[in-house]
Amino acid sequence: MAFHSSNGRFVAGLALTGFMLTAAGCQSGGSSMLGFGKKDTTPPPPPDPKVLASQLLAYCPKVTLRDGTAFFNTYAKGNQKPKKKAAAQDAEAAALEVSSDQQDDSAKIIYQASITDVTRDCNRANGSLTMKIAVAGKVVPGPMFSPGTITMPIRIAVMHGTEVLYSQLHQHQVQVTNPTSATQFVFTDSNVVVPEPTAKDYQAFAGYDEGPLKKTDKKIAAAE
Repeated sequence: MAFHSSNGRFVAGLALTGFMLTAAGCQSGGSSMLGFGKKDTTPPPPPDPKVLASQLLAYCPKVTLRDGTAFFNTYAKGNQKPKKKAAAQDAEAAALEVSSDQQDDSAKIIYQASITDVTRDCNRANGSLTMKIAVAGKVVPGPMFSPGTITMPIRIAVMHGTEVLYSQLHQHQVQVTNPTSATQFVFTDSNVVVPEPTAKDYQAFAGYDEGPLKKTDKKIAAAE
């Protein structure tokens, strides 16, 4: 009987040991499922690139100034453009002449105009986006100031990547009479019409453009 009892305890001990090993195996196998095992290195899914319709309805392209287009100078007659250099001129003499021209140019400025702020407003209708782009600035009298009207070439453009959706050059006139202070001005182009965007990727620009007039620019200038 003693042997039977001991054997019973032995069998019971084996059963208990087997249960503990089985339980440990289950816990070990379940640890990774609960997140306590090896870390998950799978990168998160990329964000949805789609733009919501509500975001597009609220989208109005920002207007920026390109480098070199924020200032415009008007010179006394005969000083609008620097003189061309002869091909046979000595390099040192040409450099001295350029320096002299720059000094003469700055001394013969009639007005110096600058753009200080730009803003815009947008409306949508019939698959088109209509923008009202406004430019604010000031005109400062120069050394050769004389009361009169200054004509400033202001270009407004809208681009989609490298595609030009809208580009017009306007000849905006400002009357300047006070030689001791700056004259403020505001120019507005209310007819900037482009196709309604399907993404937030339009660029609008404003600034002075002293380049040659294009055919479309000439028509606009004549209408104005």
